[in-house]
Amino acid sequence: MHEKTIAQLSAGLAAGEFSSEELTCALLERVERFNPQLNAFITITAEAALAQARTADARRRAGAAGPLTGIPIAHKDIFCTNGVRTSCGSRMLDRFIAPYNATVVEKLNAVGAVMLGKTNMDEFAMGSSNETSFYGPVRNPWDLDAVPGGSSGGSAAAVAARLTPGATGTDTGGSIRQPAALCGVTGIKPTYGRVSRWGMIAYASSLDQGGPMARTAEDCALLLGAMAGFDLRDSTSVERPVPDYMALLDQPLTGLKIGLPKEYFGEGLDHAVAQVVEVAIAEYRKLGAETVEISLPNSQLAIPAYYVVAPAECSSNLARFDGARYGHRCEHPKDLLDLYTRSRGEGFGAEVQRRILVGTFALSAGYYDAYYLKAQQIRRLISDDFRRAFQQVDVIAGPTSPTVAFNLGEKVDDPITMYLSDIYTIAVNLAGLPGLSLPAGFVGQRPVGLQLIGDYFAEDRLLNIAHRYQQVTDWHLRAPAAFA
Repeated sequence: MHEKTIAQLSAGLAAGEFSSEELTCALLERVERFNPQLNAFITITAEAALAQARTADARRRAGAAGPLTGIPIAHKDIFCTNGVRTSCGSRMLDRFIAPYNATVVEKLNAVGAVMLGKTNMDEFAMGSSNETSFYGPVRNPWDLDAVPGGSSGGSAAAVAARLTPGATGTDTGGSIRQPAALCGVTGIKPTYGRVSRWGMIAYASSLDQGGPMARTAEDCALLLGAMAGFDLRDSTSVERPVPDYMALLDQPLTGLKIGLPKEYFGEGLDHAVAQVVEVAIAEYRKLGAETVEISLPNSQLAIPAYYVVAPAECSSNLARFDGARYGHRCEHPKDLLDLYTRSRGEGFGAEVQRRILVGTFALSAGYYDAYYLKAQQIRRLISDDFRRAFQQVDVIAGPTSPTVAFNLGEKVDDPITMYLSDIYTIAVNLAGLPGLSLPAGFVGQRPVGLQLIGDYFAEDRLLNIAHRYQQVTDWHLRAPAAFA
């Protein structure tokens, strides 16, 4: 059963080939067997999952089942889950038991999905390799010496290793798309505001967006359809109808115009990755699409702008973790200042502390205009580049990551090199656009991802374009040999 996609599992449940309880038991056995090697899960909720599965089976017998009823999934440990630890991959929240469900969790519970557990992640979503987690690094199922990408590396690894058919992730600067690429799965970052952020622990509030990760675009369409929608509790949620993402999946690509940014195919892109991406784009030409060279001239400014905006917002968002109300609290503080400084120093890891310091500096008196304001102006220039591009083309394509997965420990002591891992994904978040990564091939034994970028609220078109490619290729069906 673990080899089946969500769509196939849904059909099997509907046909009575197996029950949700049987499916959940089978996947929990795989999690127990393989998680010690991968470290993809922080918390496994076996008893609660089986209870949800039995409820789902009862719903199906009563004729009240939908396509996701009884389907096991996992949640990135950044989404609050009522009665279950929500750690954000940090010592700061190691003992925090969320008293409510995030909207994403609430919506997936409502359609009958079964939560297997909470997946590992870079601490407070700050990282590109899943090596900053308090619970240790996640390993890539394709090569246990390699990183899975970050910050949603636990979700990507769990899907790639067939421990779960789908998982939730969050994307602040590429944290769904980059690990999806490095682990050979499909992941979509929706338009900012399409999926509620309520109950999703904030890193950078103007950039964070939740989305699904699965093996196929079809599966992502099923998950996104359940996750998306307006939420009164989230002031950044967009009040806009959610389309049927499944309805357009099979639409032909004849006449589709694909923009290829010259900036995405130059210096910094690994030659072997470029060859794989070019072959994937050639496949789209066979499907009737036309390719057009375009320019995103301000794209080289995305990383410096992002690493001012995101740390500035994180320094504000993480100020609440002070040892006074909840989260890690140091022992025997001498006074209030000692409580704050030691609790935060002990609770936050090195990368989180680095970004808090950078952000606090950027927002400080005398530097706000020089750094934060200037970064926001660059952000507008980047958005304008995309706006002009979408007047010429329907979608933009290119590599998701400049390299395949790198080895564990290879970049952990070099933050700048690590930050360059997100060079092709960050601009999408700065502009608030939707982006999708899908498997496009391999370099050696390590997967390569193709990134598709759409105009605002064009998730249905991105899913259609990815699905059509997956109908004529099998990269998304391939499994790591050790976990097949």
